[in-house]
Amino acid sequence: MNNKTEMGSSTSGNCSSVSTTGLANSGSESDLRQRDLIDERKRKRKQSNRESARRSRMRKQKHLDDLTAQVTHLRKENAQIVAGIAVTTQHYVTIEAENDILRAQVLELNHRLQSLNEIVDFVESSSSGFGMETGQGLFDGGLFDGVMNPMNLGFYNQPIMASASTAGDVFNC
Repeated sequence: MNNKTEMGSSTSGNCSSVSTTGLANSGSESDLRQRDLIDERKRKRKQSNRESARRSRMRKQKHLDDLTAQVTHLRKENAQIVAGIAVTTQHYVTIEAENDILRAQVLELNHRLQSLNEIVDFVESSSSGFGMETGQGLFDGGLFDGVMNPMNLGFYNQPIMASASTAGDVFNC
């Protein structure tokens, strides 16, 4: 019986050692499963991070491409504006030169008008001695319609004849 008891005890000892080993194995299997899960999560997280970084690089590249296209567009637009400014400046210079000419012509015409007004004033003040009625102007029955009318003056209708001998006589006096 002792043998049986020993056997029984050894059997029971074996069972307990098997169950202890089984518990130890199941604990290490559980740890392995947890480690595998943790490793799987790490691997998935790394993969997710790689994908996120790839998407981020793609967004960054797209943004860079958009900015490059915008720079190209703005440079073209700037070149067009500069060309437009050059054309407008040339038009301005041309118009300014024309305005300078017109201003000079206005001054000349104002001087001529002033001279003509002085002549008219002189003729009107001198015409009072010719027996003109008061209220008559130069052209409405006044001086030019009467005696001073170029059409009434005979020498305006005569041709001017000059020769070298008559010119010498006139200038040698």
